[in-house]
Amino acid sequence: MSKTPTPHIGAQLGEIAETVIMAGDPLRVKLMAERFLENPVQFNNVRNMLGYTGTYKGKRVSVMGHGMGSPSIGIYTYELYNFYGVKTIIRVGSAGSINMDLHVGDLALIMGASTDSNYGSHYELPGTFAPIADFDLLRGAANTCDELGYRYKVGNVLSSDIFYSDNPHTDRWAKMGVLAVEMEAAALYMNAARSGNRALVICTISNHILTGEVTSAEERQNSFTHMMDVAFSLV
Repeated sequence: MSKTPTPHIGAQLGEIAETVIMAGDPLRVKLMAERFLENPVQFNNVRNMLGYTGTYKGKRVSVMGHGMGSPSIGIYTYELYNFYGVKTIIRVGSAGSINMDLHVGDLALIMGASTDSNYGSHYELPGTFAPIADFDLLRGAANTCDELGYRYKVGNVLSSDIFYSDNPHTDRWAKMGVLAVEMEAAALYMNAARSGNRALVICTISNHILTGEVTSAEERQNSFTHMMDVAFSLV
């Protein structure tokens, strides 16, 4: 362990639980703390990237923001895994569907993460690394969805560095069976693999890139709670 606080997280060692549920939007994190945690205590507000630790059904758990894109989640999860002793990170977020059977409000359980990012190049691997989820977490999430009756699909996602693209080529990814597009899963899964820890990404479909289905930012912030139910069931 390196000395804490880190440049990006103001917590002291021991203030963050071994399991952290993360979201890109700090306001979604605040919602999770208020909705799910008993006696939440704020451990971070550096750069307004809120973080809280409390208990859920008697188990200690933390929630924290990670921002947008591979560089941002890469920094926060690296510090959590390597400096704070975190063992499990579950990201809950939004994604745009490119699968005709995956609609707005459905859940995508991310088994693997394809990417157009250069994030993995710093490992200097002699080939292409395939970032994947922890199987026990994935299996538990699917079981919870079945028990609660939530619509979901399990599969591959595209973690893209580009939000506004001149040449998105989403049809090509769809032809390869990729379910949806988001921006963080690949970097999280790589950090988990490199540190020998666990990770899972659960996304709510916020829009459908191929059909034009959309939701508002307010709906994404306040009503995407099924993925949170699933994430907390894994604590």
